[in-house]
Amino acid sequence: MSEQSGGRGEDETSSVAALPNASGAPAGAPSPGLPVLRVLPSAADGGGSLHEVLRGLGAGPRGLTEAQAEERRARFGENAVPDARDPSWPRLFARSLRDPFTAVLLCLGLVSAAVFAWGTASVILLLVVVSCVLRSSGEHRAGRSTAGLRRLVATTVTVQRRAGQDTPPVTREIPVEELVPGDVVRLGPGDLVPADVRLLRSSGLTVHQAALTGESAPVEKSAEDGPGEGGVLQDPRYCFQGSSVASGSATAVVVATGGDTRFGAAHRRTGKPPATSFERSVQGVSWILIRFALLTPPLVLMANAALRGRGLETLPFAVAVAVGLTPEMLPVLVTTCLARGAALLARTHGVIVGRLPALHDIGAMDVLCVDKTGTLTRDRPVVHRALDAEGHDEPEVLRWAAAAAWWSLQLADLPAPDALDEALLTAADEDTLMAYDGVTALPFDPARRLATVVVRTPGRFDTHTLITKGAVDAVLPRCSLSDDERSRLRDLADAQAADGLRVLAVATTELPAGDRPREHGLAFRGLVTLRDDLAPTAAEALAQLAGRGVTVKVLTGDHPGTAVRACRDLGITVAGVLTAERLDTLTDPELTELARRTTVFARCTPEHKTRVTRALQAGGHTVGFLGDGVNDLPALRTADVGIAPRDAAGVTRQNADLVLAGKDLTAIGHAVAAGRHAGGNIATYLRITLSSNLGNVIAMLSAGLLLPFLPMLPAQVLVQNLCFDAAQPAFAHDRPAPSALRRPTVLDPRELLRFIVGFGALNAVADLATFGVLAFALRGPGDDEALFHSGWFTENLLTQAVVMVLLSPGSLGRGGRRPGPVTWSAAALAATGLLLPASPPGAALGLGPLPGVYYGLLAAVLALYAVGLLAARRRHERHRAGVLSCH
Repeated sequence: MSEQSGGRGEDETSSVAALPNASGAPAGAPSPGLPVLRVLPSAADGGGSLHEVLRGLGAGPRGLTEAQAEERRARFGENAVPDARDPSWPRLFARSLRDPFTAVLLCLGLVSAAVFAWGTASVILLLVVVSCVLRSSGEHRAGRSTAGLRRLVATTVTVQRRAGQDTPPVTREIPVEELVPGDVVRLGPGDLVPADVRLLRSSGLTVHQAALTGESAPVEKSAEDGPGEGGVLQDPRYCFQGSSVASGSATAVVVATGGDTRFGAAHRRTGKPPATSFERSVQGVSWILIRFALLTPPLVLMANAALRGRGLETLPFAVAVAVGLTPEMLPVLVTTCLARGAALLARTHGVIVGRLPALHDIGAMDVLCVDKTGTLTRDRPVVHRALDAEGHDEPEVLRWAAAAAWWSLQLADLPAPDALDEALLTAADEDTLMAYDGVTALPFDPARRLATVVVRTPGRFDTHTLITKGAVDAVLPRCSLSDDERSRLRDLADAQAADGLRVLAVATTELPAGDRPREHGLAFRGLVTLRDDLAPTAAEALAQLAGRGVTVKVLTGDHPGTAVRACRDLGITVAGVLTAERLDTLTDPELTELARRTTVFARCTPEHKTRVTRALQAGGHTVGFLGDGVNDLPALRTADVGIAPRDAAGVTRQNADLVLAGKDLTAIGHAVAAGRHAGGNIATYLRITLSSNLGNVIAMLSAGLLLPFLPMLPAQVLVQNLCFDAAQPAFAHDRPAPSALRRPTVLDPRELLRFIVGFGALNAVADLATFGVLAFALRGPGDDEALFHSGWFTENLLTQAVVMVLLSPGSLGRGGRRPGPVTWSAAALAATGLLLPASPPGAALGLGPLPGVYYGLLAAVLALYAVGLLAARRRHERHRAGVLSCH
């Protein structure tokens, strides 16, 4: 290294550009100021030796100075992929204009303007602006909140920098965003490669670079000069952003950051990730509604032309009806619900949502895959029982074993006890340990699988006691036992092991003081069994998840008996056990069927975990996966929701959808509740809004064909729609019914459409019943058309308010709770419907005051409608409960 970095390579201010520059100039072309960076040589031509790379970067193996790092950061910007940066508010506003609903509204507005219906066009434009402003503002706040949450778990990198030119380098952690070309970084197992780097030194380094090359197996990397075969991605001397360290360690110099990395270029080409199941469901419902909205105007025109002989004068009305069918607030509600849930989780439970749609996905999760160690159990065993040779409890056996553990630690000068010895020392009292004096020790040997100590009982100077503890198969042959006794004791130990316990055998013998320890002819004393220490909150969290309809599957590399024991101690009913050997013999369809009724998957490799996750998904489940190691990454990426604790490996944490403050299942239970809360509010909005809109459209179209005039003017329809839109953000703040948290929140388009059609028809019946009321109340002199418009305007807003109150889980009358935001919003909507017709703005819309008799008759219609609505709601809930019980 000293030869390669000598001369100009050690000069940190060198600006010789040995690499080709960004404009395509050849190597060696002059480069003013800072060096031309971030262009990698081709591995095929043998160029780009370490000496050339360092010279071209103006860097050296000791790292940059702090001043140089600041200067380069000002020039090259943050080390972040451009598309990953949070967009500005104007960009979000422009993006919201591309939303399908917004596009439909704009098209309808253009149609209105084309026929000179300026009032209709103006109101539609107002709807578009309000919707886009609300959506972009919500997304901007959500983006800032999510960015702040991401900073809590921001990936850091170990960098080597110097305070000045003549000071020694200092190693410290900095955020990845602060990395600049020329920095020297250190990499270890589980680390994300923070930028494109050239290796300076490496030891046993392998990396995962599937994100760039599609190679599933780790790729070997080496700092030695000599290009590999193929392009630069195959060059073993380089590692690239987007890859992660599988094993080994390395020191490397950064050659490209941010958007100039290979990953940055690939990210721009590939665009956003594929839509989740939730996003696909919303898109499916949206496009169904968009088709209806686009079909409505021509259908209205044709029907009026055929039955009433009307022409294009009905086009503004048809456009207004189509706008009334469009839930333009849907994107606003989705963003607001998910952002509020994510912020609440971070604030109260330390759970960070890295991808907003993942919050709905975890609400829809019905299967959670976890490892045993560190999740269900702690990373340490505890003493379960101490047994004599007959299998009866015998505390003396534990005292012998603890004494052996203590004096092995003291006499062999070990830095700390291993996990088993620590469990023995924790279980024993201090008086037991102080009852003996240690003489000598033979510490635990993995080859012999036992440990031996010689102790002296105070007051006895001529005789010492030898204590041996270790694996049953290692201790029994050293005991004075008959073959039958040895076989019986081995069966006793096997029975304990089959019950998921670890087993230690203990034997002793007396020997004269001064004799060498001899581990034969021992007296068998008994067995000490140990079990995994259960995580303190695991049992409660598992019960909570089970109560919410989430089934836990244990995917572990441990022995099946140990995993089953942990499940049983935690109250998990083990429906079946599948080992890796058996799993390898199954086809994918067979595994899909068997995975459904299997609880424990033992001896699993990363490939097995991934395959089990896919099998569960193929069986129709929404799967979450909790992992913390690099080996969990494939399954975590495959799952619908990837979950990692904050202290997980960097690459695992970076790829997780949810990051927990700790490896605690209780936090996942809170995330499930938050996801179902948000998903339930979105589903409630869709059910209420779409059913109400559909009912209004059916009634409006029917009235338009039955009446000699339009049932409402286009501007009145649009203002009514605007009023309802203004009330809808309250759904994001609704309180879900407790029953909604007990089952996965799945947005099923077919079930949603059945609800919309059924309740929409009921709403249409209530609207058409108003015909009779209006016909009776409006008999006599006056402008029947204006009064009809006013009466139906009021009735429509009141029926929508009634629907909001009676179908919203958090409204007044549900569970005896106080009025929630939806109730107050519905009250404001009802007040608008009652007051607007008699106000000056109402007169400008062509509305007017209504006779008193109308309000009495309308109250009767609304009461009957409320009764029918409650009956339909109970019938729907019973039907849904029956469907869920069948599943």
